[in-house]
Amino acid sequence: MSRPQGPSGLVIVDKPGGLTSHGVVSRMRRLAGTRRVGHAGTLDPMATGVLIIGVEKATRLLGHLALTEKEYAATIRLGQTTVTDDAEGEVTASVPVGAVTREAVDAGIAALTGPIQQVPSKVSAIKVNGVRSYTRVREGEDFELPARPVTVSSFTVQDMRRAEAVDAAGAATEVVDLDVTVVCSSGTYIRALARDLGAGLGAGGHLTALRRTRVGPYGLDGARTLEQLELSFAVLPIEQAAAAAFPRWDADADQARLLGHGVRIAVPALPAGPHAVFGPDGRFLALVEEDKGKAKIVAGFAQ
Repeated sequence: MSRPQGPSGLVIVDKPGGLTSHGVVSRMRRLAGTRRVGHAGTLDPMATGVLIIGVEKATRLLGHLALTEKEYAATIRLGQTTVTDDAEGEVTASVPVGAVTREAVDAGIAALTGPIQQVPSKVSAIKVNGVRSYTRVREGEDFELPARPVTVSSFTVQDMRRAEAVDAAGAATEVVDLDVTVVCSSGTYIRALARDLGAGLGAGGHLTALRRTRVGPYGLDGARTLEQLELSFAVLPIEQAAAAAFPRWDADADQARLLGHGVRIAVPALPAGPHAVFGPDGRFLALVEEDKGKAKIVAGFAQ
């Protein structure tokens, strides 16, 4: 006899540092009492902040939520490069930063703002011929990742300060730390922005702190820590989650019935991208896209 399905919805987690995204999923599976749990958009173990967790039917939303705009608060260290482009990796080089000015930093950031071509960090989960990039790095393989188009909508310096850090030889070296905020498209690597900003300034750079503050409409104000979820676990109902994340289309009874059977019904001209369809009873029925005047179902939720 199968276990009755629990409530479907999202959990907005404020992920702690030192834990993988998969580790958070494992915790959520235990709390939700189901293995049907997933996440939208991986956060590195070092990173903290908003991690979207889907439970039961809401797991089908995750791939679409992962494509939405994201916002980060980060600290970039200029003057040192690391093998991972962040503080998790070994320092590979140190360069004097005495000549780095705020004007030069602003110019470097401007060059990395807008639609850009970005080469992802090699120590990443991107697959190269079926093998994770980080696996190839660990095996000592020499390879290059192709650049990919991403959009950095906003890249702003909140604070710039000079500090001392230990260099590759164990000696103190001068560095510049930048506290920045970034709003960007899915697929943007903040580590790569740090690396490329440092390279453009001739000083090298890497990420020392990263906190994701927003994924689409979901921000830290609605996120809960693992400790809070252990005390009181609840999901954001799938209807509320879909209404917050996607443009809404309210179908009448006949349209809802046909959509429930997978029929491609006529729709008004809709802007590009998924739309959440709701029936007269408020039930979330499907994500649809307009295709030649018809509703193309990209994910169904009626059953």
